[in-house]
Amino acid sequence: MTALETQPQLSTSLDIGYDKRLMLFSGRANPGLSAKIAHNLGVDLGPIDIKTFSNGEVYCRYEDSIRGADVFIVQPTCANPELGITPNDSLMELLLMIDAAVGASAHRVIAVSPWFGYSRQDKKSAPREPISARLVARALEAAGADRVLTMDLHAGQIQGFFSKPVDHMTAMFMLTQYFADLALSDLVVVAPDAGRVKLNKKFSDKLGADLAILDKERPAQQLAEIGHVIGDVRGKTAIIVDDIIDTAGTLRAAGDAVVAAGAERVFAAATHPVLSGRAFENLAASPFEQIVVTDTIPLRAGAPDNIRVLSCADLLTDSIRRIFTDDSVSAVFGGENQLF
Repeated sequence: MTALETQPQLSTSLDIGYDKRLMLFSGRANPGLSAKIAHNLGVDLGPIDIKTFSNGEVYCRYEDSIRGADVFIVQPTCANPELGITPNDSLMELLLMIDAAVGASAHRVIAVSPWFGYSRQDKKSAPREPISARLVARALEAAGADRVLTMDLHAGQIQGFFSKPVDHMTAMFMLTQYFADLALSDLVVVAPDAGRVKLNKKFSDKLGADLAILDKERPAQQLAEIGHVIGDVRGKTAIIVDDIIDTAGTLRAAGDAVVAAGAERVFAAATHPVLSGRAFENLAASPFEQIVVTDTIPLRAGAPDNIRVLSCADLLTDSIRRIFTDDSVSAVFGGENQLF
């Protein structure tokens, strides 16, 4: 027997009994949603020191070791007026949290950003404009995000701005179930413009409703003009479905147009309640019985009584679990989360 044959055979891998760790952290954009997700997961939100210096710069520091953990950062890039946070503050805060997690040797860093800010600036509409959604995607990747979990992007091509995986959730099933539970009769789903027809067709199919389309022109940013309703809404209950409600001027005009075309009752549904400017005044004066939204963005104080908020915490919790365990995320929707 040779000396080589008497040596012990070594394994080709090192067994260290490694257990994966999930750690959940929240920025200041939507701490209420973060707390709901943490409760659903059965974990505490990780301790983190986030503050804004007197000169406006943002600072963050993880107070516990995150080495080797899968770090999920819940931070939609939206405003939180209650805490004095602007969308740009939220974006910068998210980038710093990602960078700090990478520098602290996290195993994976996942940005949970159900509202993806700047998503409406996804292409050039005029010469010498930026494609801001692409820039935000590049910034998240440059900071070190390993993947992004988001909801109801404004346009499908935004997924193509990333080289990292993007898990795209949708609130469509939550919203359709809500209206199904209301047991409304003689329904028609109304697309606010031609670009939302595919989404609204899926929405109407889920409810077994008819489909109509609004003829809309957009002469300038945050300004739209409603022409006429294409389709029959007379005597019916109309639901206008969009992904975002911002100033709500267009939505109010859409509701008025549908009522003028003969609809008996009008509802609205959207995933993201941006609700800036005179949105509350517009919605309070609109003909909508209910405006149904989710909590991807926290509502500021003074919201009108006709707004209903559904929580997307359960949906995001399920998705986070599946990402952590390397399970299928699209299985949550049966593969029907490609809405574009």
